Amino acid sequence: MSIAPKGLPMNRIEEAFKNKPIFMPYFPVGYPDLATSIDVLEALARNGADLIEVGLSFSDPLADGPVIQKATQTALDKGVTTKQVIATVAELRRRGVTIPLILMGYYNPILAYGLEKFIHDAREAGADGFIVPDLPPEESAEFEQALSAALSASKGVVEAPPLPLITMLAPTTPAGRMEQIARNARGFIYLVSVTGVTGARTDVPEGLAGLVARVREHTSVPVCVGFGIGTPEQAKAVGAIADGVIVGSACVRAIDESQNPVEAARSFAQRFSQALR
Repeated sequence: MSIAPKGLPMNRIEEAFKNKPIFMPYFPVGYPDLATSIDVLEALARNGADLIEVGLSFSDPLADGPVIQKATQTALDKGVTTKQVIATVAELRRRGVTIPLILMGYYNPILAYGLEKFIHDAREAGADGFIVPDLPPEESAEFEQALSAALSASKGVVEAPPLPLITMLAPTTPAGRMEQIARNARGFIYLVSVTGVTGARTDVPEGLAGLVARVREHTSVPVCVGFGIGTPEQAKAVGAIADGVIVGSACVRAIDESQNPVEAARSFAQRFSQALR
């Protein structure tokens, strides 16, 4: 875990990528319950995760497979709210977690919370950026404007780096659009390795190295690969190609199948982080 020099802004994302490839698990707040999910996220952070995607649940998760759908629906059924997700980030910071925490969720709950308020509260809590799978760059102007306004409002604050809206690319992204999105990307690029929804696959997709290379032609930010990575061996193979490895469904499944979710999170993070080192 890195610490910024005194008096300088801390950009946790840049710090995380100083030792590539990085391990990036996803886990939804509120699963299997709120208190346990906070402990799970802390265990992931303390046992090898370099960056965590903190999940914000939604009732229509169009990009997610059955494992994550089940987990996020359970969280919703137990009453988890957007406010509690943001408060979870603040609690993790109070517990001493210093790795980047990226809020990942669909646009509807963010709009319902209030876009400007969401960004303000997330910044205050200690979040480092956002991933919104159903918000394409062509429709993100309002979000980007709110991010700029939040940054302007925070001028004069010592630790106030810009919070990026992380962009996503897929194998089906046309070349011209890929170039435009990659050129304007901030933080890192979330490269979807396969078409379809989230969920572990048995093999690393053919052509992934070429896809990563094409994206890198147009950007200087790290390129991270997600969707379909289910084992430490697959993570190692992807890590040889990409700057970061994103693991969602396999992480949720490992914790779901354990009688001790926190211990499962600890073991999961250790196994995947060691595979990447």
